Order: sequence, then structure tokens, then C-alpha cells
Amino acid sequence: MERFTDLFGTRKPVIAMVHFQALPGTPLYDDVGGMSALIDLARQDLIALQAAGVDAVMFGNENDRPYELRVDGASTAAMAYAIGRLRDEIRVPFGVDVLWDPISTLALSAATGALFAREIFTGVYGSDMGLWEGRAAEALRYRRRLGRSDLFLFYNISAEFASPLDSRTVAERARSAVFSSVADAILVSGPITGEATSLEDLREVKRALPATPVLANTGVRHENVADVLAVADGCVVGTALKVNGDTWSPVDPERAGQFMDLARGVRART
Repeated sequence: MERFTDLFGTRKPVIAMVHFQALPGTPLYDDVGGMSALIDLARQDLIALQAAGVDAVMFGNENDRPYELRVDGASTAAMAYAIGRLRDEIRVPFGVDVLWDPISTLALSAATGALFAREIFTGVYGSDMGLWEGRAAEALRYRRRLGRSDLFLFYNISAEFASPLDSRTVAERARSAVFSSVADAILVSGPITGEATSLEDLREVKRALPATPVLANTGVRHENVADVLAVADGCVVGTALKVNGDTWSPVDPERAGQFMDLARGVRART
């Protein structure tokens, strides 16, 4: 927990998403605007989030629908290029997530100097993408080979767009991820991007792992952030900070500022 607090410089950090527009080679890629438009839009979101006072940002390829379990190298290269173009403007700790490929996520982390990474590292799921199997052993060995043993790993143990093919409870799966796969922190998600994490699931996981950071990964909004942060050690937020609370819209500076005011209020009281 001490390493977690040192990384973000605060208790109960708010990690805000910078969602890249669809990357080259994916179905929704903007052939007209190209990478220049993609970087410009990401820059606007980054500036707005930092002005709102978020504690960290995470770059992700949320728009690369439908998602891949083994991501094309062009996507990882494009994300690395875009983050490189933005690097001098990043004022807070940053992380990355290449949906849904832990090896690509670690490669991107090494290329960009990211301090943390999020992925599905463990478990087996039936999903929109087909049979989804965690690759923790491969990923952690790859992290070692890349010389990034310092990279803080967030294990999402309740994959979105999927259902675990596992009879264990969410708390049992979380404990196992920490014990057998040396997870640095645990993320608990709702069923899909932007939909709320179960508070009961958060409570169960936190009770099982009192010494490990446990964060809400989806669906944290203005109206529930106080309840979430009363239980969790932080949150990842994207949709709630967008114009009209729409996942695919740009960041709304006013909404982002209001959210951070609420989060800071919770921190002051706990």
C-alpha cells in the first residue's frame, strides 16, 4: 500500500482515462483526420483532465472496437507514437492499457516509460471476443526481460464484456491473483465500460485483501463517487468526465472539475 500511495502522491487516487480515437487498421479509424487528429483530441483531453486536478491519467485504446485478445503491432506502435508526441505535456503519473493484450501493454509501458499498466492478467472468460485466457506467467516474465520490474500492475479481475468460467467468488479470485500472480493492485469492474462496479464486490475484495490496493474500474460517477471511495482505495474513471457522460465524447472540463471536487471532499473526510 505504501508503494501505491507513493506512486500517486495521495490516498484514494482518481486515475482518469485518455481514450485515444480508433487507431490505424481498426474499423473505426478516421482515415481523413489520421494520426494528427487523434493526437490533437488526446491532447485536449489530457489538458482538461490535468487542469481538473486528476491524480493520474491512463492512455487506452477504448475506441478500437471490436477488441482483440492479441493486438496488431500497428496499434501498439501508434499508441507509443501518440504518447511520445504528448510526453512533454504530461504532468501527472501516467499508465497504459492496450485492450486486451497484456504483452502489448507491457511493450507499450517499456517504450513510453509508463509507471503503471492495467490488464486482464488472470482467469478464463467466455467473452464477446471468444474464449479469453489470462497470460500472467508470460506477461510477468516479459516484464522482467524488458527491465521493468518497477512497473506497477493493476489486475482487472472482473473482465468487461465477459463472464468468468470459474466457480470461485470475486474475492477468492482476487486473493489468488495476489498470491499466485503477484498482483500489485486489484481492479473490480462492472459488466461493461461505463457501468457501475458492484459495491458489494468491492467490499468483499477489500475484506479479503486489506493490505492490497483495491480500486473500482468502471462506472464511477458524480452521484456514486462518495460511496465508492468510502470502500475502495481509488478509482479509474472515464465516462463520467465526458460531455453528457458519454464514453465516446471529449472530456468536459466542467464535469471533470466537479468530479475532482467531490473526490477531494471524500478524501478529506476519510
